[in-house]
Amino acid sequence: MNKLITHETMVPSGDPGISIYVRNKHPAGMTRFTPERTVLFVHGATYPSETAFDLRLDGVSWMEFIARRGFDVYLLDVRGYGRSTRPPQMDAPAADNPPFADTATARADVDAVVEHIRRDRGIDRVCLIGWSWGCATMGSYAAAYPGKVEKLVLFAPGWVRDGPSPTDQGGPLGAWRAVTREGARERWLNGVPAGKRDGLIPPGWFDAWADATFATDPAGAAMRPPVLRAPNGVVQDGRTFWSAGRALYDPARVTAPTMIAVGEWDRDTPPALALALFPLLTNAPRKHLALIGEATHTMLMERNRMALFEQAQLFLEDGLSVPL
Repeated sequence: MNKLITHETMVPSGDPGISIYVRNKHPAGMTRFTPERTVLFVHGATYPSETAFDLRLDGVSWMEFIARRGFDVYLLDVRGYGRSTRPPQMDAPAADNPPFADTATARADVDAVVEHIRRDRGIDRVCLIGWSWGCATMGSYAAAYPGKVEKLVLFAPGWVRDGPSPTDQGGPLGAWRAVTREGARERWLNGVPAGKRDGLIPPGWFDAWADATFATDPAGAAMRPPVLRAPNGVVQDGRTFWSAGRALYDPARVTAPTMIAVGEWDRDTPPALALALFPLLTNAPRKHLALIGEATHTMLMERNRMALFEQAQLFLEDGLSVPL
């Protein structure tokens, strides 16, 4: 098995005092870097990137799965998430400040990291993978900066919808919201048939993910009950755009080959939203749509996760000029 090199850094954002956590993995000895083999992950509305994309379950993470196939792979945390700078609003009671870290801010944080990669690797473009809210971040980024995007993977994308997202619990919005371990599990299993729940997540996987995820927020973990705090900018965007019948970006401005993947049992971003978005990608030169059976919004950590990994890998490797 190829040895992987891991590098972590903090990339300055465009705002004073705010730095973005970035992790990189690539095969040892890799010296040639190209757009088609450079991948950047970004997380969704609630949980950080590292415990989603680089959590070893059954011995491998999605990040490592891609890197072992000769790719230079990065992940980042938007400000307020994971190991990135947590602005002062997160140290105050939530009600004391308005929501922050909306999609426009996330897009700016992504651009800071893309520029870092472009400079460091001497390349013009990167492949982007977004999960959930990360699809709005990466999709709108690809629309705004088409010259910087080689390929685009949208895993569990949202779109214009009737009613609020499950992340929106209603009521006034403060700077951040608190998620409990029990609430995270119930949201994960929402929409799974009763007879299928026990076999969906292999034994120990939920606890491994929850332990790692909640540990990324020491202040929240010290609360009673322990919680994970997440910025509310994404929820505000949901009210302003998606649940109000307004798209946050124009998919027709995306000019990179694009793949959409969604799980059969996804209730956060149901397959109907992916099906509504797919035909709007009118200027993507190639489009792929993968519907993964018996999988939820969090399929990357379920028993059928290899179906997602393999479908995404086929898309990433499609058209590569240099054989593996």
